Amino acid sequence: MKNSNLYSLKIFFIILIFSLFGTVLSQDDYEEIDSDSCVDCHEISKHDSNYADDLEHSVHEDFECQDCHSDKTVYPHDEDSILLVGCEGCRTCHEDESDDYTVHGRESVGDCGDIPTCASCHGDHDILPSSAKASKVHPTNLPKTCGACHENLDLIKKHEMLLDHPVAMYNNSVHGKATTGGIYVAATCNDCHSSGGTSHKIYSPGHPESTINHFNIPKTCGKCHKGIENDYWDGIHGKLVARGETDAPICTDCHGEHGIITPDDSRSPVSKARLAEATCAPCHESTRFNQKYGGPSGEMTTFVDSYHGLKSKAGDTHVANCGSCHGVHRILPSTDSTSTIFPANLQSTCGECHPGITKNLAGTSIHGVSGNGHPTPVADMVEKIYILAIIIIIGLMALHWLLDLYRQIRNVMKKPQIRRMRHHEVWQHTFLMLSFLALVLSGFALRFSEAWIAKLFFGFEGGFELRGTVHRVSAVIFMLSTFWHFIFIVMSIRGRKFVKDIFPNLSDFVQFFARLKFYLGFKYSKHPHFDRFSYVEKAEYWALVWGTGVMIITGLLLWFDNFFTQYLPDGFLNVSLIIHYWEAWLATLAILVWHLYSTVFSPDVYPMNPSWLTGTMPEDMYAHEHPGHLEEAKKEMDEQIQAEMKNLENLHHIDTDEIEKE
Repeated sequence: MKNSNLYSLKIFFIILIFSLFGTVLSQDDYEEIDSDSCVDCHEISKHDSNYADDLEHSVHEDFECQDCHSDKTVYPHDEDSILLVGCEGCRTCHEDESDDYTVHGRESVGDCGDIPTCASCHGDHDILPSSAKASKVHPTNLPKTCGACHENLDLIKKHEMLLDHPVAMYNNSVHGKATTGGIYVAATCNDCHSSGGTSHKIYSPGHPESTINHFNIPKTCGKCHKGIENDYWDGIHGKLVARGETDAPICTDCHGEHGIITPDDSRSPVSKARLAEATCAPCHESTRFNQKYGGPSGEMTTFVDSYHGLKSKAGDTHVANCGSCHGVHRILPSTDSTSTIFPANLQSTCGECHPGITKNLAGTSIHGVSGNGHPTPVADMVEKIYILAIIIIIGLMALHWLLDLYRQIRNVMKKPQIRRMRHHEVWQHTFLMLSFLALVLSGFALRFSEAWIAKLFFGFEGGFELRGTVHRVSAVIFMLSTFWHFIFIVMSIRGRKFVKDIFPNLSDFVQFFARLKFYLGFKYSKHPHFDRFSYVEKAEYWALVWGTGVMIITGLLLWFDNFFTQYLPDGFLNVSLIIHYWEAWLATLAILVWHLYSTVFSPDVYPMNPSWLTGTMPEDMYAHEHPGHLEEAKKEMDEQIQAEMKNLENLHHIDTDEIEKE
């Protein structure tokens, strides 16, 4: 038993000795290193040119590697070391800055992730003071430094940033151009986005301490534009912001954010040509704003209709605009005695452009504040009188013209007539014409909903829904009329002859050039001898065939879009919409320019060719328009009359026989 205990004790001491020996050997495997040792793996030293380029003039030029990489003091490096220089390594010396850098925009720094580290903005071995022109945080280089993330579309999408190219916009702004031009005091990224007097506090707009918070932006801009800031706080806009109104305008509402351009640039929202409509109107024409703040409505409309407004809209940069009278930043209501539009100050304000203006003239309002938007009730009454007078006088003129036109049309129809169209052909044309007019009116009323004619027909409650119904019903009538005509030209002898006669041939080109020579007064030129259809009518008919097909196909695609999207490629319906819209323009203009002239306004047919009403036209008009078909038309008309008389006789005999039987 004693020997056994002794044996166990020996084993214990042997294990202990080997354990101590192994520990010594393990410690001997690690080697203490310094900066000169780092070159063995990282190929860099203070005497190496690359390292010299990086550290020359660097604020860390005299640092040893281990001053920053404090977890890399032995070789091999401790695998358990996870010290991140960008997040924590700099804290050893820059504790205050590290404490400030708790958030970047909307994201907490935490374990960094996509959030920029110290090295992301300042560099790693090449850290230079911000005063050095080569520094990444020098004013001229900050946009590029920030742009590494804020122009990265992947990061923008991931973090749902609203602006996808803020740096590009900044570079084209008045601030960006000044910075690149060597004006280092011009505002750069950290001048606007840094809070608490340090560039390491960058908060989101919703943070109350953020420099870009709605209520802090005037102070942020005021760091450079102090006098303007003071004027702004004195004005009504600044007072509203100071009391906590989130809808009151601040600097960026008028000037923009990253893409601020000089007011001398016509693209600027505060340029003289655009100030009224682009900047002031969105608020002062808002019903919600006027109801909330008690402002009068219609002021912008009456200004635009005034001499000043019309000239400003036309691009005149010398005429008075909103800022000329109300001020630019120190904008006050007319009840404030220091306001430029206070009644006692108006003569001085207007006198800047109109020297010697009288007090009474200066006091004449150019904004509408009563009734229909006119300065006084008397002006409203005078306008109503004029409107009534126009309705009565012009209405009577129109009535007189219609009576004259009616009599001339009756005179035309009393002349000997030649049949141009059968009754069912007249009805084909009538349905096609009426449905076409309804389609044009209801279709363009969607695209130009603010036009007076669209408001006249559909500008009432429920009118928008009615417009869609009218358009679709008209489309159905149009397609049925087209189908009716198709059956006519396929199933009837007259229809097939119609297609044969209206089909283009070589003589049409000959007649076209002959008519051009006649128009231009060439010697020995004569008016062409047209047959049943001239080249004008043929061109119009086949254009109608083409346009009808295009409009029906694209219209059905757009009408039943939910069905067709299952079978058509992406973007097909967009193309159909474009074709439908512009084909409608083409058809409408062709009717106005081509068809109406040849059937109404041409001196040879005025006041009109009545065949669209009765199917007949005067014989002398027919002889002038279709001399080559006159005799054939007469013969056809005689045959038709004889056939109708024979039918009447047969009907009469049938009636007589029935009477005798009874």
